[in-house]
Amino acid sequence: MAVSIKDVARQAGVSLGTVSNVLNRPDQVSPATRERVLRAIAETGYVRNDSARQLRDGRSRMLAMVVLDMTNPFFADVAHGAEEVAATHNATLMLCNSGDDPVRERRHLELIAEQRVRGVLITPVDGDGERALESLSAQGVPSVLVDRGSGRTDRCSVSVDDELGGRLAARHLLELGHRHIGFVGGPMSITQVADRRRGAATEAQAAGAHLDVIDTEALTFEAGRDATSALLDHGDRPTALFCANDLLALGVLQALTSRGKSVPGDMAVVGYDDINFAASAAVPLTSVRQPREELGRAAARLLLEEADGVVTHRHQHVVFFPELIARRSTLG
Repeated sequence: MAVSIKDVARQAGVSLGTVSNVLNRPDQVSPATRERVLRAIAETGYVRNDSARQLRDGRSRMLAMVVLDMTNPFFADVAHGAEEVAATHNATLMLCNSGDDPVRERRHLELIAEQRVRGVLITPVDGDGERALESLSAQGVPSVLVDRGSGRTDRCSVSVDDELGGRLAARHLLELGHRHIGFVGGPMSITQVADRRRGAATEAQAAGAHLDVIDTEALTFEAGRDATSALLDHGDRPTALFCANDLLALGVLQALTSRGKSVPGDMAVVGYDDINFAASAAVPLTSVRQPREELGRAAARLLLEEADGVVTHRHQHVVFFPELIARRSTLG
């Protein structure tokens, strides 16, 4: 049987109110009595039912975050930034993985609503989850879009200019003399992927160069490796590949080196995100850097401002700018 606050009071020889004060308003209890109650808590093994207290107060210490792919280090870094801010506000972060599956995303949001969280950070599956977010909003639970822009005036978002990022990647390759570039990524239903491809295509077209699109079903290491293996079996190949994220690019690097191809001699490679593994790859990877942890920090600050009813809070659409980090996979 679980130990109750009554058991603690009996063990310490004090009233229930005194135990409650020690837990919630310790400054109102004398040091000697406080020490006696704390000793009783330790002796009985009492664990505070914080969920019940939060329901009474109408204020949760829990933030929820729903990401597209928890295995992607990019999202781990974003979550780390958000968790840092949550901790400074005496809150904790619950992380959920949608797997880019709209059904799974909706289920997560339904369960999150039942937990009465303080707010939700979400990288949504495109076009889906909106009804669930509206339901949360109707219950007074705010949400902030992360790594995704929003045209709405009633919801904050924090994103990166991915179209600019695509242009930076293509421009770098064009300046190195590449005229036939491949874009590796997909599905195009993911806004960030489509924006990066669009930026690269715009830059290539302006330079009179050719951009091939090499679709993948996912943004994973395996998808990059398999796409490259198939590409190498064709005669007319690009001299450079721009990948929609670093996991794809690392798969591309493995496929190229396993087939005895030189990087960047036979094919240059650019990734996106600049995760920590990019610089330490066998061939250090040129990548478009996103401010990953700052994305999470900025989103968490906006969410907590809104959740806490800060008077100065205004819905914002914060846009960060990417930066190209050149390494050996393009420079040799």
